[in-house]
Amino acid sequence: MLTLHIQYFAILREQRGLAQETLKTLAATPAALYDELRARHAFTLTGDRIRAAVNDTFVDATTPLREGDRVVFIPPVAGG
Repeated sequence: MLTLHIQYFAILREQRGLAQETLKTLAATPAALYDELRARHAFTLTGDRIRAAVNDTFVDATTPLREGDRVVFIPPVAGG
């Protein structure tokens, strides 16, 4: 089991009601972690619409997670 530090932005922060949290998980990749969090917190965005960064670097959804990683989930952002 991994202890991870999660940060949420934009709509994910609104839906979760928190900007960050630390949790224990069996998820081995950002994709698996997002799926777990989506089920737990009823996020409306599907995983294919989310970008993940681990320790300040954008990563592929299948990148292995390690103990203590800081994972940031970034939804699409509209601007103008």
